[in-house]
Amino acid sequence: MKALILGDLSPTACTNEIFAKKDIDALFHDMVSLFEGNDINFVNLECALTDAEKSIEKFGPPLKACKEVADVLKSVGVNVCGLSNNHIFDFGIKGAEDTMKELDRCGIAYTGFGSNYVDSRKNWYFEKDGEKLAIIAVCEHEYSYAIDGRMGSRPWDEFETMDDIREAKQNADRVIVIYHGGKELCGYPSPRLKKACRAMVKNGADVVVCQHSHCIGCYEKFEDGHILYGQGNFHFVKPAFITSPDIWDNCLALKYDTKANEVEFTPLCVEGDGMAIAKGEEKEKIIAGFEKRNAELANGEWINGWREFCQSMADTYLKSAQSAAGLDFDSIYASAFAHHLDCEAHTDVWRELFKTANYRNEI
Repeated sequence: MKALILGDLSPTACTNEIFAKKDIDALFHDMVSLFEGNDINFVNLECALTDAEKSIEKFGPPLKACKEVADVLKSVGVNVCGLSNNHIFDFGIKGAEDTMKELDRCGIAYTGFGSNYVDSRKNWYFEKDGEKLAIIAVCEHEYSYAIDGRMGSRPWDEFETMDDIREAKQNADRVIVIYHGGKELCGYPSPRLKKACRAMVKNGADVVVCQHSHCIGCYEKFEDGHILYGQGNFHFVKPAFITSPDIWDNCLALKYDTKANEVEFTPLCVEGDGMAIAKGEEKEKIIAGFEKRNAELANGEWINGWREFCQSMADTYLKSAQSAAGLDFDSIYASAFAHHLDCEAHTDVWRELFKTANYRNEI
């Protein structure tokens, strides 16, 4: 079986109209060929397909797009979307219901979302020619996750997700975990994320793909499993809020051969208002950076990259803590502080910035 895994897709101000016109050439250029010949074409749909106007309370931009996005995905061969991410619930219950309605209309399966927490934990299976593949899509705790009594995305849980992976491995030949988490714009995993991904492999995952960071990270073969710490954006072209297009605009398409248990990476980049297969100097630059981070992951130097990134974010985290300590509950930083406490990627940064005395004690 062949599976194509692609990262975050969210139409922007400059591409939503192109999606509405269903202009495949402008949107995907030559990368349409990547969808051909696969049994599974998976995309993380990181927005609501809705005309709802009222967004939820959150820290960060609410994302939505036109319903024709579903038609476009169907036309290029996408047959399953991941809905476990921090934006699928941006326009509340109506936005989520509208999204699922459009995917149903186009015959596109989806996973990583449910009517409540228990319902969200359903594994998705695909069978062909006597072979069975499971996909488990989970997300860190950022606004959209399902809770008791309310719909939402399938949240990561360090205990129950492992149970779900073991169950999937008992029922399927191969298991792919899509983990929507990790620190945005950081090319390295946190120590916790690295341990978590390795634990998922130990519990039965054959492939673990970390999305959400919006940049290409690094890869390792661990035991018999493949771990990609950061896939980058699949189609999230030129959003108004981004000031680092050099890393935002690149992505890796991942193809997985279930029989051979091998992965293949194809670098993609922004071309015009769409995405294309990277070529020439751009391709060489993407691959060189990827291979450098892979080597750093293997030799231990990755921890320096993680720590440097955390230090670069120190002012933002200090301001949120100071605001909360000052009981300024109405400030944007107080809201950010609550968010930081809820989300695994942010608490990873907290732990790096605010080391306990135990790390200094020797006597």
